Amino acid sequence: MAEETENTEETTDEATAEEPTAEEPTAAAETAGPGPEGGQAPEAAQPEPKKKKKRLPRAQRPQRTRPKREPSATRKPISREAKPEHERGRRQERRGVVVSDAMDKTIVVKVDAVRSHPKYKKVIRRSIKFHAHDEQNAAHVGDIVRIVETRPLSKTKNWRLVEVVEAAK
Repeated sequence: MAEETENTEETTDEATAEEPTAEEPTAAAETAGPGPEGGQAPEAAQPEPKKKKKRLPRAQRPQRTRPKREPSATRKPISREAKPEHERGRRQERRGVVVSDAMDKTIVVKVDAVRSHPKYKKVIRRSIKFHAHDEQNAAHVGDIVRIVETRPLSKTKNWRLVEVVEAAK
């Protein structure tokens, strides 16, 4: 019977702890603001605004140290390999018809590009004119020539005549 009385006391203590008393205002009443009596809630109960994190100057920022590498006791000698003997880069080659040879040591070569349109599959012919260097003035109008890309020789000349494939009739 003594155990039953202890259990009943515990249940009554728990029930009274959960119920708010008239003397203690509830947390909901504090956050709701002024009640019908016109009383203000205490300032300490209101949440403080969040503090903004301001950037620190670089000198005041925490320094991160990187792990230091231990220098090796012996250093490897610098070895240079011989350069392979081949032409520099890969020069483009084009074939075209000489349109003009009026300038000294320069010819104008018209190169036709025939391509299929990617969407409509129609054959499109486009042509580009290149100024090419002709050292011996060997090419004449109507000749089919092979030209190769080279360093800039003037403002417009970036090509050089390699050979006359077919002379004009």
